[in-house]
Amino acid sequence: MTQNTVTRAQLSEAVYQEVGLSRNESADLVETILDEISDALARGEMVKISSFGSFQVRQKGERIGRNPKTGEEVPILPRRVLVFRASHVLKNRINELQDAVDAANARAAS
Repeated sequence: MTQNTVTRAQLSEAVYQEVGLSRNESADLVETILDEISDALARGEMVKISSFGSFQVRQKGERIGRNPKTGEEVPILPRRVLVFRASHVLKNRINELQDAVDAANARAAS
């Protein structure tokens, strides 16, 4: 499986192609959306995007970890972590796509 990364520039280009805004307007729109999501998460709010998923910041408490090299116990400080939970629609789409890839690979191997 190849690893591809979608960048801000690619998102802006997709908006430009699909919506018809100028390239600058498309880039500004993508930046505005990402800024809004980031700001809401920084405030501790949950962000839900219908048919995509939800982002949430969770507080993790302090715990004791272990240095794998030395075995020494090390305290891990409390922190906030970002959690993404995919919607059922997104999960189904990903699984349908994987099923199609698997079927194509099986036909090619035959």
